[in-house]
Amino acid sequence: MNMLYDSDSFVVVHMLPDADRLEDASRDAAQPPQLARHGFEIVDKRTGKEVYLDGSWAEMFQLQILAWQRDAPTQEEVEDTLEGYTGLAQHPVVVH
Repeated sequence: MNMLYDSDSFVVVHMLPDADRLEDASRDAAQPPQLARHGFEIVDKRTGKEVYLDGSWAEMFQLQILAWQRDAPTQEEVEDTLEGYTGLAQHPVVVH
């Protein structure tokens, strides 16, 4: 897990697959192989909701991150983009 962004309004975390767990599972013939997938969690601190992006959504968001690294956007530009994802956020943040 890597924290990518943290502001007063948003937190973005890159969730990486647990490579050690996947290796152990692949050695165990009783365990079916699992895909090593990554995703992104975006938390809207203002509403207390989060959205998890995986699959094609994660791939599209990864392209956005690469563009941000290349173009060095302002905080306002980053947060405007993140706000576009808040419509997908249906789950309240729960601490466990």
